[in-house]
Amino acid sequence: MTKILVVDDETDLEILIKQKFRQKIRQKQYEFIFAENGRHALDQLAAHPDVDLVLSDINMPEMDGLTLLSKLSEQNSLLKSVIVSAYGDMENIRTAMNRGAFDFITKPIDFKDLEITIEKTISHIEGIKKTLQAVKENNILRMYVDETVLNFMGGKKIEESLFHNEIVEGTVAFIDICGFTAISETEPANKVVAMLNAYFDIMVNEIIKEEGTVDKFLGDAVMASFKGEFHLDRAMDACLSIKKAIQQADIGIGPDLYKPEVSIGINSGEMVWGNIGSATLRRLDYTVIGDAVNVAARLQGAAKNGQILISEAAYNKVRESFCCNRVAEIKMKNKELPVIVYEILS
Repeated sequence: MTKILVVDDETDLEILIKQKFRQKIRQKQYEFIFAENGRHALDQLAAHPDVDLVLSDINMPEMDGLTLLSKLSEQNSLLKSVIVSAYGDMENIRTAMNRGAFDFITKPIDFKDLEITIEKTISHIEGIKKTLQAVKENNILRMYVDETVLNFMGGKKIEESLFHNEIVEGTVAFIDICGFTAISETEPANKVVAMLNAYFDIMVNEIIKEEGTVDKFLGDAVMASFKGEFHLDRAMDACLSIKKAIQQADIGIGPDLYKPEVSIGINSGEMVWGNIGSATLRRLDYTVIGDAVNVAARLQGAAKNGQILISEAAYNKVRESFCCNRVAEIKMKNKELPVIVYEILS
């Protein structure tokens, strides 16, 4: 849902907005908040920090729209504003744009034009959010998070988001390339690295297709995390695709000498997502930790070549969608009772 703040001293506008956008309000696509002037708007923003877009008049008592624009740019660089005013002269338009307005609409309002402008602005905001998310997950940024980099990328607000930690439901997969250590002992270093990177590219492509995140590379293994809707199903789909793609790969060494296989452990549950590492070294990984992650690692350790293992709890969630086979009971560290393990077949 997009939250929109409308700032105007004309009370009729609130009624018109609610009438014209009643369908999107009912479908919970938009939520509108109203303020009668710039000062009231700042109060509303303090009460609703998740506002994405501000629609503001220019001529208002106490604080006008142009002054409000200056305040907004100081407060939140991600917040976008559209001026909706009867003052459509070039001087006002130029002043509004110089103070950070994304667009300008004149009164009387053409509501079709307003709707298109809102959609365009929201699309722009979503693009910025996706870019920031990609930046946050970038390996280089994770290794060199210092004040210079953060200031270059947008300042305090982005810095705060980078260090935002949360507890969420998610799925973690550990994917190991079987037998690759032996290859590294017999082949030239450049060839080994090139092969390993080629296998990693296969894995990463399948993980990204299912909207997963590559948390880290651990020697010849990958740790991937998935969150959001159907995170367990997407993780399993990604791992099945990785298993198939790796088996079909012909990278560097002939199949008579080395046939690539993967062993995979998958587990889901509550886990901590956050920046973990050393502030002293300025090396931080935006990664996941918790018991669910540990179990996934141990499942991978128990998996044989070509196996994808999950716990019984995960099996009970997906048994109607995936073909699985009970394998064994495994005793795990810090677990009082053995864990019943299933292999994903298809």
